[in-house]
Amino acid sequence: MGPDRVLRITVAYSPEPRRVEEVIVEVATGATVLDALHASELPTQFPELATSDLLLGIWGQKAVAEQLVQDGDRVEIYRPLRVDPKVARRTRFE
Repeated sequence: MGPDRVLRITVAYSPEPRRVEEVIVEVATGATVLDALHASELPTQFPELATSDLLLGIWGQKAVAEQLVQDGDRVEIYRPLRVDPKVARRTRFE
């Protein structure tokens, strides 16, 4: 693995229920979660992502913006929950 190696990363964001935006980006070795996010240009499309207190993950595991990414990673941007999932399930059942 040389220093010039390009990593392919998927960046995913769900701006609303049942809608997922996925962008595949190429970043250099040593890139961070934040680098991948900026390369995806999703913050340009979704202004709510232009904040520094985003909830981020890699393959469903909590991550921080400064965390290094690896080839094939899926960086996920999470929305805050508006409704407790248990309450939503109970409401649907009723």
